[in-house]
Amino acid sequence: MTVEHEPAVASRESIFAAVANTGMEASEWNATAVAAPTWQERTRLVLAAGSGLLIAAAFATHLHLHGSFADALLSGHGDGTHELPLPSLALYAAAALAGAWFVLPRAWVALRSLRPDMNLLMTAAVVGAMLLGEWFEAAMVAFLFSVALLLEQWSIGRARKAVASLVDLAPTRARYVCPHDGDILEKPVEEVPVGVLALVRPGEKIPLDGRVEKGGSAVNQAPVTGEASLVEKQPGDEVFAGSLNGAGALEIRVTRSAADGTLARIAKLIDEARANRARAEQWVERFARIYTPAMMLFAAAIAILPPMTGLGGWGDWIYRGLAVLVIACPCALVISTPVCFVAGLTAAARRGILVKGGEHLEAAGRLVAIALDKTGTLTRGRPEVAAVVPLSGHDRQEVLRIAAALESESEHPLARAIRRKAEEEGFAVERAESYTALPGRGGEARLDGRLFWIGNHRLLHEKGVETAPIHAQAEALEREACSVVAVGEDRHVCGLIGLRDEVRPNAAEAVKQLRDTGIGELILLTGDHEVAAAQVAQRVGLNCWRAGLLPEEKVAAVIELAAGGRQVGMIGDGVNDAPAMAAATTGIAMAALGTDVAIETADIALMRDDLGQVAWLVRHSRRTLATIRANIAFALGLKLLFVILALGGFASLWLAIAADTGASLLVIANGLRLLKDIP
Repeated sequence: MTVEHEPAVASRESIFAAVANTGMEASEWNATAVAAPTWQERTRLVLAAGSGLLIAAAFATHLHLHGSFADALLSGHGDGTHELPLPSLALYAAAALAGAWFVLPRAWVALRSLRPDMNLLMTAAVVGAMLLGEWFEAAMVAFLFSVALLLEQWSIGRARKAVASLVDLAPTRARYVCPHDGDILEKPVEEVPVGVLALVRPGEKIPLDGRVEKGGSAVNQAPVTGEASLVEKQPGDEVFAGSLNGAGALEIRVTRSAADGTLARIAKLIDEARANRARAEQWVERFARIYTPAMMLFAAAIAILPPMTGLGGWGDWIYRGLAVLVIACPCALVISTPVCFVAGLTAAARRGILVKGGEHLEAAGRLVAIALDKTGTLTRGRPEVAAVVPLSGHDRQEVLRIAAALESESEHPLARAIRRKAEEEGFAVERAESYTALPGRGGEARLDGRLFWIGNHRLLHEKGVETAPIHAQAEALEREACSVVAVGEDRHVCGLIGLRDEVRPNAAEAVKQLRDTGIGELILLTGDHEVAAAQVAQRVGLNCWRAGLLPEEKVAAVIELAAGGRQVGMIGDGVNDAPAMAAATTGIAMAALGTDVAIETADIALMRDDLGQVAWLVRHSRRTLATIRANIAFALGLKLLFVILALGGFASLWLAIAADTGASLLVIANGLRLLKDIP
């Protein structure tokens, strides 16, 4: 549970006291405590097993004393024909107490607060059976209910461990170069400081997140991305803890501590995602709050009204009422949704898709329109300088030098491409001073004491220095599918740089897959010029695009798509497109691996460069919702059947709770099927 509070209004102690009033106990969260089973979990298992063994012992004792299996079975039901031996009665009572040990305090809180729940419902059934002399029934109800709760705990724990196991994939120790004396040290990863040079031999797992300083190798990043294919790593490339190094030795500059590594953050975010409950889960809980007291009243009416009207004896109808009470337990109904969402979130995480909660997993399946950014989404996001056009007496090298200096601090893909080209041409990138960003257009800064500016075609217009020849040069570059970057000063334009970004090889197939899911409206939103947008849209199979958009114009376009309450997704790089992703129903960040801003900003983060993952996610979301609907229908249908059987006198208490436990087991098993990776 995450609590946001003002210390002056609600202290730590008052929060713990409020939790205690619900019958539960709170303690401050820490990673170590969550990783190990709590004493309550171990005790629950021991008590459930103990309850079953006590029932077996009670029955065996009765069988030994009476010498007849049928005699012991009939006596176990307290039908008055046979006397229940005192040792068996004591063992049955102990079995009921063990089975209901964790239920009784919560039932008392529910009764005291006049908010009946399944704990109160089960307690009433157990106590009622005891008052009727049905000791065997009382013990079986308590035992089977404890088994149902144990199954619920196990199912959630299994999905939790599937994600927590991600962290265990990383090595526990790392070798690194001591920055003080150059010695090679080997220590637990928790003690390795950020900034040191870690050494990874061929075939070893990478111990910590970092950046390759020396060496080259093919790395398997499947633990983080879900993609088993090898990725070539060279100096300057990022690597992630848990990845398996190939045949080359690597020297890696550690950029994150073990606690802040990519795997650890993914596991933590998945754990937090469980708090973001989907509408389906919230609906079931609201339904259960009404359903439980209504069924208690219905069971009371069955127990009281027929004998009052002369339709039978009190004992028989009270027993039928208790059977209805047991059947009405909403265990299977309540567990049907959370186990599906936890399994669904975990399956997505295994595939390299980080979904920030059940509500976002549910929303993905309801999308009717998706807006896509161009750079980094439909294209590789790694543009290259295709042409440098010097103007106004400047030469090619000078234009490139000025542009690289102005972009020295920017992490925009176009800025990185310009710096990369400058380094390839053999000169060091200088750093401009007093840089000022011009959102959606570019920026300006001082270099060699003079004010220079750099930006797109829009900024060229705004500066008022675009002559007819310059305009013709810019249009020629745009016709070649280049993004135009202009460099200039107050008096003139120094030159134009054309950059081209190649379309991803699988982009057209990914767009087709999205259409195959039934999402009819796909639109390209980009800040690039019209010609480049049109060429990319046509190559990937999009017939709708909008070009030259500022960030606020992208937001307006997304809001327009969402008119009328439509579910709209926005796929971008998670940084420049953050406002548009926030305006969409579901924001999806492409290639977010290692990008903190992308992981934190988006509702859903794709951890690798595969747009086809979005279509899989939509199908996975719909499969999750279909599984939830099937679980709810099955749970309610089974309850209706057994209510009819109970009213006819054909369902005993223990058979009713066995059916409810069986239903819980079936919906859990059905939900856990989502852990399977179905394409």
